[in-house]
Amino acid sequence: MPGAAAAAIAGADFGPAVVPCHVAIIMDGNGRWANAQGLPRIEGHRQGVETVRRTVRHARKRGIRFLTLFSFSSENWSRPKEEVTFLLGLLKMFIRRDLAELDSANVRVRVVGEREGLGEELCALLDEAEATTRSNTGLTLVIAFNYGARNEIVRAARALAAAVAAGELAIGDIDEAAIAARLDTAEIPDPDLVIRTSGEMRLSNFLLWQAAYSELVFDAVHWPEFDDAAFDRALEEFAARDRRFGGLSVRAGA
Repeated sequence: MPGAAAAAIAGADFGPAVVPCHVAIIMDGNGRWANAQGLPRIEGHRQGVETVRRTVRHARKRGIRFLTLFSFSSENWSRPKEEVTFLLGLLKMFIRRDLAELDSANVRVRVVGEREGLGEELCALLDEAEATTRSNTGLTLVIAFNYGARNEIVRAARALAAAVAAGELAIGDIDEAAIAARLDTAEIPDPDLVIRTSGEMRLSNFLLWQAAYSELVFDAVHWPEFDDAAFDRALEEFAARDRRFGGLSVRAGA
């Protein structure tokens, strides 16, 4: 990578020119980490929550403005009932335990994904997290929960169809901006960098529309072991990329 970019990132702090505005992470490998340690899968999920806390702190330190974490996909409901119940409990515990700290740290919480069918208690907690932190101006922590990109796009298409049927929108007015405005991530910039842990090299129905021009980094480390150094390695790789967007070369850190 260019010496200047490498030197900037290697220091205690590095400037905003080499820091992506929005980082999205597919947090994969909790179960595999637990199996490797001879522990139940739920212990991997428990440790994964600690990694979430560490990652949020490091994102704030590095000046990242938006951090999206894929915490529970719409496909995860097919997992064993005991594991699903435990994961839902972890989310509730995270909100109850960490919301005050996030608020005091000026973190804004957004939740994306399908809310229908989640239950009154959980929906109330998600609403509380968003309402409590709505006026905060620091890092925006986006929690993708019960999220699937195809489902999100379908819901956006239905909203557009309803607007056309009601005479509120002409078919000719449907463009990329109209679709983006009806996605769960409306008013959130597209991710500059998508990181996936645990060695898998696919997006798994995560931010398919939004990640059209994202830089992708795949790390073999399991999510519970994703530490500050691993995060910085991904940022280093991002800074070294040439981002073309269909045109001429633009270095991420330039």
